[in-house]
This record gives sequence, C-alpha cells and structure tokens, in this order.
Amino acid sequence: MKLFKTNPPLSVLMIFVMILTVIVTSYRAAAQSEEYHYCQNTTFFSSNSSYQTNLNHLLSWLSTNSTRQNGFYYTTAGGNSSNTVYGAFLCRGDLTPNDCHVCASTAAKQILQSCPFDQKSVIWYNECMLRYSDKPFFSSDEVNPRLVYVNTATMSNQSGFMLLLGDTMNEVVAQAVKGGGADKKFATKEANVSSFQTLYTLAQCTPDLSETACDTCLKRATSILPNCCSGTMGARVLQASCIFRYELYPFYHLSPVNASQEPTPKGKNRNSVAIILAIVVSIVTVLLLFFLLCWLVSRRSSKKFKSVPAEETDVEISSVEYLQFDLETVKLATNNFCHENKLGEGGFGEVFKGTLPNGKNIAVKRLSLSSRQGAEEFKNEVVLVAKLQHRNLVRVLGFCLDGEEKILIYEFITNKSLDHFLFDVERKSMLNWPKRYKIIKGIARGILYLHEDSRLTIIHRDLKAGNILLDEDFNPKIADFGMAKIFDVDQTQGNTNRIVGTYGYMPPEYAMHGQLSVKVDVYSFGVLMLEIICGQKSTSFHESNYDEHLLNYAWRKWKDGTPLEVLDMSLRDSYNREEVSRCIQIALSCVQEDPARRPTMQTIVLMLNSYSVSVATPERPPLLVQSTSVEPRLTLESADKSSNKSKSSVSYSIDEASITQVYPR
Repeated sequence: MKLFKTNPPLSVLMIFVMILTVIVTSYRAAAQSEEYHYCQNTTFFSSNSSYQTNLNHLLSWLSTNSTRQNGFYYTTAGGNSSNTVYGAFLCRGDLTPNDCHVCASTAAKQILQSCPFDQKSVIWYNECMLRYSDKPFFSSDEVNPRLVYVNTATMSNQSGFMLLLGDTMNEVVAQAVKGGGADKKFATKEANVSSFQTLYTLAQCTPDLSETACDTCLKRATSILPNCCSGTMGARVLQASCIFRYELYPFYHLSPVNASQEPTPKGKNRNSVAIILAIVVSIVTVLLLFFLLCWLVSRRSSKKFKSVPAEETDVEISSVEYLQFDLETVKLATNNFCHENKLGEGGFGEVFKGTLPNGKNIAVKRLSLSSRQGAEEFKNEVVLVAKLQHRNLVRVLGFCLDGEEKILIYEFITNKSLDHFLFDVERKSMLNWPKRYKIIKGIARGILYLHEDSRLTIIHRDLKAGNILLDEDFNPKIADFGMAKIFDVDQTQGNTNRIVGTYGYMPPEYAMHGQLSVKVDVYSFGVLMLEIICGQKSTSFHESNYDEHLLNYAWRKWKDGTPLEVLDMSLRDSYNREEVSRCIQIALSCVQEDPARRPTMQTIVLMLNSYSVSVATPERPPLLVQSTSVEPRLTLESADKSSNKSKSSVSYSIDEASITQVYPR
C-alpha cells in the first residue's frame, strides 16, 4: 500500500507487467495441462529390469532431441535385444523448437507416472505426443490406440454446421497429407460459421508416414465424427500416428501473414490498425477495471475480517463451465424428469435416463432439495470427476446449475451396478470367474488412477459393489465421487473429523479415529474382492454352522489350507484354482489391521497381472463380530468406546457417500 500511495504510475506499471507475465505463463502452462494417455495394460516390465533401463535411456534421448525443426524424432534403445524399446515424439506443427522441447520433456517425465510398468504407452498433450513400445512402429499407421474427446455443447444449426465442418475437414486433411512445409505433415484451416463465430481445424500425421498412410489415418479419424460428435462445438480424435481436432476458438497459433503476399490496400490497412487499437484499448480497459476491483476488495477486506460465505467461493465451478447444460436441455432429454425414465434413487436424489438431441444416452442425477449432502458434495463431485479420464471410472459429461436445481450428467452405463448381479441368486450366474477376475483387475486399475495417476491424490472413501457400474461388456466403472477426499500431490495421509462411508468397508483406523490415507481404499478393495469371490455381502455373510464376519471366515479358511471353500458355489464347476487362491491371499493382505502392512494399489495391480510378484503372508484381519440386529452406527460407536487409544471427537455419517443406488436400467 505504501508503494501505491507514493508512486502510483510505477506501481500500476509493475502490476501491469506482473499480470501480463502471469497471463503468459498461465497460457503456456495451460497449453500443456491437458493430458490424455493410453496404457496397454496387457504386458508389463519389472522394476529395475533391462527394459526399464532401456526405456529410461530412450525417454532421455527423446527429450534431448526435442528441439528438431520438424518437431519429430524416432529412436530405439537396447540394440537388437529382446528388451529393445522403440519410441518417438511429435510436436504440434506450429510450435517453436523451444516450446516443443518443453512439452516433450514434460511428456517424457509424465508418461511413466501415467502408465507405470506398461510395455506400450502413449501420452498426448495439447502441444505434443510421446509414445513408446516393445515393437517397432516407424512408418506404420496403427489403428489403436484411439481416444475421442467431445465438447458436449451443440450448435443451433447442426446440419449446416456439419456440412461446413465436412468441407473444411476435407481441405485441411488434404493439406496435411501434402506435407504442410518443413517436412511436417501438418495443416490448419479456418472457416466462418457466422459473422461472430469461426471454425478452427487442425490435422497432423507423424512425418514418417507416407502420403497414402497419412491420408488413411486422418480419414479414419474424421470418419467417426458424424456418429460421435454430430453438431457438437468441438472434438478431438487422438491416434498414435495422427490427430484431428476442431473447435470454435483458436487452439493453435494463427499463421502470420506471408511476406510474399501482395500489399494490403491502404483502406484495409487503416481498418486493421483500427481493429488492433480497439483490441488494445479493450484489454487496457479490462485490466484497469480489474485493478480497481482488486483495490476495492482489498480495502473492504482490510476493514472487515469476516469469513467469506461458501456461496462466494465457487471458483472450482467456473473452471468447468464449458461442461454446463441449461435446464431446458436436461428437461427435454428426460421428458421433464418423468417417472418412466427414473433409474433409481439414493441419498443424493433421483437418477433419470435421458437422451440428448444428438441421440446420445445419458444418466441425469438430480440433487434433492432436502439432501443432507447438499451443494458442497455436488461441487466436489463436479470439479473432481470432470478432471478424471479413465476407462474404469464413470465419466461426467456435464452439470446444470439453475436456481435451486443442481444436476449432474453422466455417461449412460448399459448394465447395472455390480451388487445387482453379485448378490442376486439368479443373476450371479451371469458373472463367471473370468468376468469376476476382469472386474477385480479393472477396479484395481481405476483406484490406482485415483491414487497415483490423476493430477491429485484422490481417496474415494466409499468403494463397494453398489458403486461399481458395469458396461455392456461387464467392464467395471467406479462411480460416486461426492465424498472423495482430495489430497495434495505429495500428501498420502491425514485426519478427518467427518467419517463417511459404508459399514463393513471401512478400516478400523478410519472408522474409529478418523485416520485417512490411501490405505482406506485398499482395505475397502480387499473387502470388495472377497465379496466378488464369495458372492455374498460382508455385512450379511452367512455360512452354515458359522456365525462370523466374511473377513474372519476367509482368513480362517486360508490359514487351514482350504481357501477355495470361500468360493461362490455357483463358480465351483469352472474357475482357475491358482487365480482364485492368489486373489484370496491378495484380498486378505489388503484388510490387515495395520495400514502399513497393506500393499499399495500399484503393487496390487502388479500382483494381479504378474505371478512373478510375490504376495505377502497375511495376518489375521481385525476381529469383526457379525451382527445383523444392531444398527451400524451403534456398532461403530461401541467399538470406539472399547478402544484404549487416544482419539479426537469425530462425527459419523454412515453410508452418506452412497449418493445413488442404481436400479435396473
């Protein structure tokens, strides 16, 4: 404040320069912030193996050579051995060598975190792509992997827009195939949608492809757009050998006017100068208003030391506003939330099936006005899930905020939740052992992504069969992140005064003392694994002549050398003995009373995919007494009172995280 009073021009200039620096820095960072990756998840290398050594060398070489003029480099590491690694990077054709180096170096560091121990992986950023494989891929156009991302907002005149997009796509693809100059198979093209809207398109192949292969790759990418993205305001198709993208805003550097073009007429030159001046004046005006607003806010906050209401801190929502649907669109999709479209109802509210104008089916979760979870959980789920992209997580498509209406829009999952099949006497026969084993591995991959591979460390806190949805191929998708706990990147544990979750899935250190860590999800995963193997709920487990909890029963059978007696009777005729026994041992290692003895999700994924990784010998799990006559809340509090350990006061909220119980779809 003293500097501002004594020298206003200097302070304003300094603030102006700082703001511009922050804007430029933020723009550069944001350009690389969007990360998409593909992990093969079929073949893995071991830690400290020759393959890993060669991969580390390869990634270092790719980063070192990322200043090449054409923005592409392919190399190998490991000679002709069986552990040879092949890799390449490709930068967007409009980047400078320095910008390319920054992006490729970032990708080389991130890819091992996104896909640990995978022998074949690809990572895409807005500005570059990097990949490696145990097989050579130079000059080859590979169909897979392919990722498609869509801006779900739609155009008013969809048919006219798609005609314009089709013509522009054909032109930009033809330009990219011909090379685009400087040995780059890269091209961009703009087209006027209306007097105030412009269509921006980009097409690019890796320079090692022939013209025919590049043309095939790009046409294959663009051919899926009419089916997946008809009338949408933006989409991108990411493939290992080529990419295509279109938006209604410039997402690449617009090409400067070529010096060889004919001189611009004086009248047009004056118009250009006037436009530039108008833009500069507008920016300066906005910045001055921003400074004035900041000054007023600082004066007000210096006079009044009051906490800001939660309603004024909706910064998170603004970061995903591009996902926002208007209420009329949601009502139209669900036929005004008619009862025939209702899928289920839970503590969060009702869930409806809906259909968007482009024919895409959606699941609409409507927050009830009386819900105890309220706006905080709603905002938490929107901000959190919108940033998560993984094949074993339910994908959020958007949200709606209109007055008291708070709505989430999800992808529609064809099948129902896991408990709908697993705990039903007739339907459980649909889940043979190969399907159950696939479900176990898919859930593990999804939790690993939450714990280690997403941008934040995320603890779900309510993993259970009712929160696992199954698609048409019975691939699992983890749902309901309304109670998820977000940690800092380097934070692994903490304490909470609010215990949320479902009785039977919570470990004792969390249920009784509020000690929260990633090992809470590991414990829940262990319980869930045993339920999948046994085909019964842990909280209502029953076995003739025994009255004990599923965890105690499974441990006793494993200790007696008869672990297969835990297996669901419906699977007794067809199963893999080694896989079942190993899964039971892994599950028991997950439910150890001491969190430090529980494995990490990364180790669990490796154990499920490779028999070369040994499983620790488990100890007896926490002694749990089976009781169906006592309320879960009383059971937890009784256990809490019986503990001699010191603890802080915690509030219990059993099953609050079960935002939605999904019924038949």
